[in-house]
Amino acid sequence: MLKTLMMACVLTALVPGSVWAQSDTAPPTLLVVGDSLSAAYGIERDAGWVALLAERVAHRAEVVNASISGETTGGGATRLPELLRQHDPDIVLLELGGNDGLRGLPPSQMSANLEGMIEKSQAAGAQVLLLGIDIPPNYGDAYRQAFTGVFRELADTHEVPLVPFLLEGVALKPELMQDDGIHPTAEAQPRLLDNVWPSLVPLLEEAGAASTSTASEESTKQAGAS
Repeated sequence: MLKTLMMACVLTALVPGSVWAQSDTAPPTLLVVGDSLSAAYGIERDAGWVALLAERVAHRAEVVNASISGETTGGGATRLPELLRQHDPDIVLLELGGNDGLRGLPPSQMSANLEGMIEKSQAAGAQVLLLGIDIPPNYGDAYRQAFTGVFRELADTHEVPLVPFLLEGVALKPELMQDDGIHPTAEAQPRLLDNVWPSLVPLLEEAGAASTSTASEESTKQAGAS
């Protein structure tokens, strides 16, 4: 018995000391609202970075992938209120804008749509992680700068974390891109997750801490009532 207890103490010490990692309360819900880059276009869905994320946080968080190939910020903005109502997420990952850029839509329109999504998510009590994207150089330097600037400006204005470029370390490597030159291969998906992970972990820890605090308050109320 003593040996078992000692081993348990050792294993506990090896686990990162975050509330999120150790909490036994209801796990936080992560809602991913994205386009084909998050919908695993052209590959098996369980090979996509969102599926890999779900595996990494298994039993610690629930991941809901509401991404649709071809989605624009306008489409995402229309769908978001119902998604928030249905899933009540603790964290919303917004990965939209690529199709707006490829269609040459005004960056101001994309900005307004994303800003509305950020504000609605925050109003629903969710933290937001913004996942940025870039467009090919042939769209012109002025348009490209205005496009990528949207993500930085929104992140600064609303004080939300930003992954500047989801395809960092992937987009310029032909062996990691599908034949269309737009969508990453299955082999590239772990890198996409690695690009997202450092910005996501603090949000997970904060969500876990909030969940633990809420559970503690409920326990105190029940104890007082009894």
